[in-house]
Amino acid sequence: MLVQIVDAVEHRTPDGIAAAISRLIRSGELAAGERLPTVRVVASELGVSPATVSNAWQALAGVGLITSRGRAGSFVLQASTAWMPPHFGELAGSHVEARLDLSTGTPDPELLPDLSAAFRSLPTRADTASYLSSPVLPELERHLRASWPYPVPAITIVDGALDAVSRSLESLVRFGDRVVVENPGFPPFLDLLDHFGVERLPVDIDAEGLRPDRLANALASHPVAIILQPRAHNPTGISMTEERVRDIARVLKSHSHLGDPVVIEDDHSGEISSAPAFSVGSWLPQRTLHVRSFAKSHGPDLRIAALGGPDQLLDRIVARRMLGPGWTSRMLQTILYELLTASPSLNTVHDARRIYQARQRRLSEALVRHGIGHFPSDGINTWVPVADEKAASVALAAGGIRVASGSTFSSSFSPEPEQHLRVTAGNVRDDFDRIAGLLAGAARA
Repeated sequence: MLVQIVDAVEHRTPDGIAAAISRLIRSGELAAGERLPTVRVVASELGVSPATVSNAWQALAGVGLITSRGRAGSFVLQASTAWMPPHFGELAGSHVEARLDLSTGTPDPELLPDLSAAFRSLPTRADTASYLSSPVLPELERHLRASWPYPVPAITIVDGALDAVSRSLESLVRFGDRVVVENPGFPPFLDLLDHFGVERLPVDIDAEGLRPDRLANALASHPVAIILQPRAHNPTGISMTEERVRDIARVLKSHSHLGDPVVIEDDHSGEISSAPAFSVGSWLPQRTLHVRSFAKSHGPDLRIAALGGPDQLLDRIVARRMLGPGWTSRMLQTILYELLTASPSLNTVHDARRIYQARQRRLSEALVRHGIGHFPSDGINTWVPVADEKAASVALAAGGIRVASGSTFSSSFSPEPEQHLRVTAGNVRDDFDRIAGLLAGAARA
């Protein structure tokens, strides 16, 4: 192993040493569980100080590639948590300590509304009149319809955005079908497609979202569904314009002779998105399933989202849920209704939306000052181009910052996708110039 490490090191700096070992681990040449040589031994072989190697070890630990077990030494970590789906698992890193974790894709907890007033509206017993009652509270449904981006035929409540996408796919696809996904896109979507035995058709995005010309090409393969994120796209933070959404609907109409794929729209950050809501459903309501999640705006642990679409599709999804969870707890629905209608929580979410937008703008402007071409994103995530993802991640870890590698979000089959980092800009509260400087330096690593 020592010979492997020495031969792999091209630059005898902390970043260079860490990058070399990172490549060995990710290629499988250093296997999970292997014990690394001691800092002093590696330093002696490379002709550098032990402090140089120690800094490299700290950077590797910062990105979750190795762990120290005290006097027992340092060991290569498992690539992911065993119970985590593979694509989703590449985002896992809760075991990794960082002074500033910008890898999570989760909202700033300080910007979530207080739930105490909503709790006071709950019944004192978790009772229900009948197992066959409507799965959606009538007052919540009325409120959601009033704010939906188009007149939706039917609405139901499910356990979060990913549950909505999963239920939708379950009702639509069969083994061997094809589904269009964005490139880059959200890794759990790829896990879902693998689970259903479905072939993915990656379609590139640009600064306005899914590219209509590339979608037209993909339609020749007869997909049964299209998954897209209309606002605050994860990972890039792009929100679609009305013109782009209209162009997508136009392409689908003009290619109807090839089939009628259902569009599944995941509006996962709607309440904190600064862009207006547009939906393909405005033009194709009978072929659109629109998901609105409240995780980013009101709290990930609420596990609640609304799913709207045509009756014939929603009825199948609701019927299938009756043979599983039955319905999403009406107590949770009561909490959501109170949060969506009470002035204090409305003000909190309004302020959160404004603060996220300001944080995105300030970080983007600082990146530009440091020589990185960048535009402000929507929602909480942003997409930063880098020369080398692994080297950039290691360099940032050395500075106490954790980010997510862009390759994790690639749905393409290209062996060498463009290099990026996903940065949860919404969790940068201050010190924008210093953080942008570290990101810019890492981008050039």
